[in-house]
Amino acid sequence: MATVCIACPAPRGSRTGNRVTALRWAGLLRGLGHQVRWWVDDADALIALHAVKSAAAVADFKKRFPGRPACVALTGTDIFQDGSTAGVLHETLRLSDRVIALQRRMADAVSAEHRHKVRVIFQSFVPPDRLPTPRADRFDVCVLGHLRRVKDPLLAAAAVRGVPADSRLHVVQVGGVLEAEYAELAKREQAANRRYEWRGELPQAEAVRALAGCRLLVMSSHSEGGPSAVSEAVACGVPVVSTPTSGVVGLLGEGYPGYFPVGDVAKLRELLLRCERDAAFLAELRTACDRVRPLIDPATERAAWAGLLTELGLHG
Repeated sequence: MATVCIACPAPRGSRTGNRVTALRWAGLLRGLGHQVRWWVDDADALIALHAVKSAAAVADFKKRFPGRPACVALTGTDIFQDGSTAGVLHETLRLSDRVIALQRRMADAVSAEHRHKVRVIFQSFVPPDRLPTPRADRFDVCVLGHLRRVKDPLLAAAAVRGVPADSRLHVVQVGGVLEAEYAELAKREQAANRRYEWRGELPQAEAVRALAGCRLLVMSSHSEGGPSAVSEAVACGVPVVSTPTSGVVGLLGEGYPGYFPVGDVAKLRELLLRCERDAAFLAELRTACDRVRPLIDPATERAAWAGLLTELGLHG
């Protein structure tokens, strides 16, 4: 049995993607026979989420225990940073023995000198046993994620404003506010747009049920590293329409038929109406999502972790 430290920049009780991922990984590690600690201490290995925000934890661990392995998991903000933290990122990658990428395209963002360290581990998800049935009187589409600029969170709301009167399109938005101005913007949108409702931040189980009760997931982000919402949608059998960010393309593939350009309200509106009115197209999206479902199977993620830990000489 090995003892593994997990370093996560998201605090205890947070519902951000990093914390959700860290908690799932802790469960996987325990299931593989290892002990988990949530601080940098005398342990056999370190797993750190976020190369930049966990840089100090990686540096401290390697200074105190130079012969023990440290792994860093890349996040979207590691990849799509503005250059001001490039030096920190490079140093963390240099110190790390392995680099975890959450999807295939994330590996391409790592510089050539560190690419041999990269291991792709897709985020798995197990849907609830009993999923809600979508409403018959509406064509609900879900926007799932915290409200901040990079997510372009109100694009779907803007898209359904201009649909024909007989359309059943309705946007269900789930997510807390990470940038203060969006609290007021979402409230105003809800008051002015009868096709839009914002449910705020929900516990994960409730958020997943909200997603599963919709007919579609909309991902409108400008950039994504490894969005767990897409994995959750695929596992729940909910098709996806998305901007072609590397995080989504790295899972769904380049040929996925449900992409629309970043920030393009008209194209998103057109795509949503097609999903509502063209059953064959909606079925095509669902089939394309079903093809990648084995990638997010818990057994796949467990096997990937077992293989990585074996590489590092850690045995449960």
